[in-house]
Amino acid sequence: MELTVHPFSELFAQLGLANDNASIQRFLATHSPMPDGMRLEDAPFWSPAQSQLLREERQDDADWAMVVDRLNVALHAVPG
Repeated sequence: MELTVHPFSELFAQLGLANDNASIQRFLATHSPMPDGMRLEDAPFWSPAQSQLLREERQDDADWAMVVDRLNVALHAVPG
């Protein structure tokens, strides 16, 4: 089985967010760091549909799982 590797920007587009580099950096700076115990999909800034998409992609270990994990790491990191 061949996995598709999705760019970070495509995940932002899937979530209905601006996906240019400046917008992604601004989003990460605005929303990080998330508390250590908070799951990515439970963050209060997601809409219900965005939370569901993130949850499903993780649970299904779908093509998007790797980039969702990247977003999780980025949002839990201290900006700087």
